[in-house]
Parts: sequence; C-alpha cells; structure tokens
Amino acid sequence: MIREAIDGENPDRLYTVTGGRSRADENAFDLVTLIVSESDPAPGMQSEHAAILRMCRSPVAVVELAAELKLPVSVVKILLCDLLDTGRIAARHPSASVVRTPLPHPEILKQVLVGLKKL
Repeated sequence: MIREAIDGENPDRLYTVTGGRSRADENAFDLVTLIVSESDPAPGMQSEHAAILRMCRSPVAVVELAAELKLPVSVVKILLCDLLDTGRIAARHPSASVVRTPLPHPEILKQVLVGLKKL
C-alpha cells in the first residue's frame, strides 16, 4: 500500500508520515466521503494532520485531500483515521443509494388520464 507512492515520492517519507502503518480501516472512508474539521490544529501536531484540519474547515472529499496534499489516497486515509479517532474531524459518508418511491401502477395512471379527459 505505501509503495503506491506517486512519482518521485520517497517511500521512507510515507513510512514516517503514517508511523509505519500500511492500512487504514477500509470501511472508514471512501473517495467521496466528505471530511470536516472539528478543531483547529494544535501546536506540535504532525504537519500533514495540521494541513488536513486547515483544508477541511468546509467539507472536502478524501480524493481532493489526497490531490492537494500530493499523497496517495491510502496514506491520506491513515491520517484521517488518526484524526477521526481523536475527534478532530467528522466524516460525512455519501448515501449508499437514493431512496425512490415506487411509481404508481400503470392502471391507476390510465384512470387518472381518463378522469382528466372528462373534465
């Protein structure tokens, strides 16, 4: 996972940024999960964590964070898990599917049409 670094990214740096972790909770975030800061950066905080908190003052998608930070998505997800665990961010997951009400039966629509024609 860490080795999926973008061109020119030093794998040793990514190892350091993630504290040696190579996987985040796969169910915690997907690419379009919106992230919102719940606090400001604290003094002494890891620079990537602080950058995420500053960027997420308004909702930002995980994929946008990765692009802006120029880090692989897998690394950003690890950083986001850190922030989520400490309550510094909130995640707004996209809905799995749009709930739609079923259409009326075609026979009912025909009866409505007949009623409208009689008007």
